Amino acid sequence: MYSPRYQITNSVLKSIGAIEAAKEVIEAAPLIPDYERDFQTEAVFRQIYHGTHIEGNELTLTQTKQILEGQSIFARDRDIQEVINYRNVVKILSDLSAKRAGYDKESLLELHAATVYNIVPSEKAGRFRQTQVVIREEGTGKVILEPPPPFEIPYLVDDFLVWLNSEAACEIHPILRAGITHYVLVTIHPFVEGNGRTIRAFSLLVMLKEGYNIRRFFALEEHFDKDLAAYYAAFASVDRQHPDIANRDLTPWLEYFCEVVAVELSKIKEKIRKLSVDSRLRLKIGEQIALSARQIKLMEYISENGNAVMKDLCDILPKISEDTILRDLKHLLNKGIIEKQGSTKASRYVIASSKRKI
Repeated sequence: MYSPRYQITNSVLKSIGAIEAAKEVIEAAPLIPDYERDFQTEAVFRQIYHGTHIEGNELTLTQTKQILEGQSIFARDRDIQEVINYRNVVKILSDLSAKRAGYDKESLLELHAATVYNIVPSEKAGRFRQTQVVIREEGTGKVILEPPPPFEIPYLVDDFLVWLNSEAACEIHPILRAGITHYVLVTIHPFVEGNGRTIRAFSLLVMLKEGYNIRRFFALEEHFDKDLAAYYAAFASVDRQHPDIANRDLTPWLEYFCEVVAVELSKIKEKIRKLSVDSRLRLKIGEQIALSARQIKLMEYISENGNAVMKDLCDILPKISEDTILRDLKHLLNKGIIEKQGSTKASRYVIASSKRKI
């Protein structure tokens, strides 16, 4: 059975620590904006755009959004099909991540079939390659990777999945397991085409199934795509060690992969902190509460300034009627998020000072 070789370096520990810190903030944020779904949708747009762009898709982010929103655009049929396919891959990931079963070959083949639908001949979609391939350096044509011969692929994949589902693997941090999955399957290169998108999706599946969906606000593909040289260099740093994958030390790749996840989740953490106004409010509120964009803005002002009178709040929302602002304040009062001091027009609103049952 395959068993990965790697070391837990200070770099890996630092990244895992940042990932866990970001995860805690994101999942425990007490004030959830009612446009959270928009953030998730935007993350999916970026995931699909960058996930296909890495492989040479020429569509812009705007064009990708237009396709996903059902609009017609003028572009290469293949580029359009790749975007549609990857949208279906994202949907399949959601379904697969909800299943309690472990990781299997059928899921990998299902993701591949969806990735290359109407792009490769149907007899090659969702099936391991039957021919030998080589990966050449762009420009020079130099062979930089010669994946295993086709007859070895089913055995190599099965062997890896046995490890991935093993008790020993389950004791490894999920982010490391996702990173190992990413590297090993890319190295096996099991398909004629669509390897990158399929394998990044399967690697993400590991994160989703292991509780690292982080509200689906992130898109690792964006980071990979924006610095492809670093992405490929991280692979190469391991590839050139030894012809046999079992004898390679995955540490350089895992340092890179964990750092990418840490950077992306830290970005989301900071965004959530701004939207959530004050993470300490969770101790006072006791649960997560959905707020509108206006209510978030009111809370930001009150939190930053310590208190606010009605005139202050009207000034920060100049196009909103006083009656509407009063309704928003009433919602915040009823939820125990703020308190009102005084009973006249000069009343001040402050952050609630004590925990209150909702």
